Amino acid sequence: MIMGFADLSISEIAEDYHLSIEEVCTLCDRLGVAYKAPHTRLALEDVKALILEILANQENT
Repeated sequence: MIMGFADLSISEIAEDYHLSIEEVCTLCDRLGVAYKAPHTRLALEDVKALILEILANQENT
């Protein structure tokens, strides 16, 4: 199966959702999302998982 890549990086997700890069990196680590640097483009499924988790956390606050 070929995994597509989203046109988003950790730093862009952090900016879009008003989080620090460190918060998004911590979330990546928790979810098992592989990355090398905050500007690395992420796999589509990883971006979806991150955004769903961010939105769920925002609803709970």
